[in-house]
Amino acid sequence: MTTALGISVTKVERSKLNKMTLENIPFGKYFTDHMLEADYEDGEWKNVEIKPYQPLLMEPSLAAIHYGQSIFEGIKAYKDANGNAAIFRPIDNFKRFNISAERMQMPTVPEEIFMEGMRMLIDLDKNWIPSMPDHSLYIRPFMFSSDAVIGVKPSETYKFMIILSPTGPYYSAPMKIYVEETYTRAAPGGVGFSKNAGNYGASMHATALAKKAGYDQVLWTDAFEHKYLQEVGTMNVFFIIGNTAVTPSLEEGTILAGVTRDSAITILEEMGLAISERRITIDELIEAHKAGELREVFGTGTAATISLIKELKYKDYVMQFDTDTWTIAIEMKKRLNDIRNGVTPDTRGWMYQI
Repeated sequence: MTTALGISVTKVERSKLNKMTLENIPFGKYFTDHMLEADYEDGEWKNVEIKPYQPLLMEPSLAAIHYGQSIFEGIKAYKDANGNAAIFRPIDNFKRFNISAERMQMPTVPEEIFMEGMRMLIDLDKNWIPSMPDHSLYIRPFMFSSDAVIGVKPSETYKFMIILSPTGPYYSAPMKIYVEETYTRAAPGGVGFSKNAGNYGASMHATALAKKAGYDQVLWTDAFEHKYLQEVGTMNVFFIIGNTAVTPSLEEGTILAGVTRDSAITILEEMGLAISERRITIDELIEAHKAGELREVFGTGTAATISLIKELKYKDYVMQFDTDTWTIAIEMKKRLNDIRNGVTPDTRGWMYQI
C-alpha cells in the first residue's frame, strides 16, 4: 500500500505483541512490529516506507561508523483512559532534529516525512502503547550518513529512520549525582546543543567512573573553569532555591534545549515559582545548601521525565536531600503526566493526536 504522500506501507503478518506483556518493561530493550525508513540521494528524500522491523544491511566503510555523522531524537506517545493515542510535543522535537542536522552538516528532513511518517507508524503500532503509570511508547527518529566511502567530508547520502519501543520508567528511584570536574561534555562553539551520537559516546567514561563510586550520573560543568553547572547525563537540571526555579541558561550553546525542560518551566510558572535561566556555579549551589535555601533538585528529559535527585557530591562536600518531603517536583510531574495521559485538558496544544 502507498499513501497520498508516497509513503509505502508493508505490514507484518503476525504481531510480536502476542508473545509479550507491556508491564514493567525495561527502557529501550523491546521494539514494535514496524519501522519507518527513508533515503536521501541526489539531493532529495526518496524510498519512504513503513515496513516490518528488521536488521539493516550496511557496508563496513559506512561513513557514519567512521566519522560520526549521526543524530537522533527522543519522543513519547501516551494513551488516555479511553485508549486514544497522542504524542507529546513532537513538532518541537522535529524542529530540534533539523537544528542538529544543520550543525552536523546533514540534510534537513521534511515535516511531511517526519511528522506524518511518525503518525502513520504509531497508528499502525498503537496497540504497543502501555497504559500503566509511568509507561509510554518511546519514539526514536534518527539519521546517519550512509556513503560507503572513507573520507573526512559530509556524506552525499543519508538514511532517516523511526523505531518505536514500549517502555517503563528510565529512572525508577531518586538519583545520586556526582559533580564532574575533570572531564568535559561540551564547550562554546561545539555541538553540545545538538542531539548527536558523539555527545553521548564521549560522556560514557566519566559516567562509568561515577558509577564505580556509587553514583548514577554526572552533573557536567563548564569546559574552562569546571564550576558553572550545565546538565546531568541524559537530563536538564533544575534547582529550587527559595521560591525560584533556577536552571542553567542555553545561551552558550553547550546544553540541549530540552522539550521537557521547556514544559517544566511553563508548569513551574503556573505553580507560582519565579524562573531564572542563568549561569549558576557549584559554589553558589553549595552556599544555598548550607543556608538551607536549596529545597529541591531534579532532572528533566524525555526518557527520564522528572527524576528526583537525592544526593549531589562535589569534591568532599555531599548534599543529601529527603525527597519524601518534596512537593514542587512531585506536583509538577503530576500536572505534566495528567496532560500526557488526558486526565486534564491540553490547553497548550502539546498533545499531537494520532
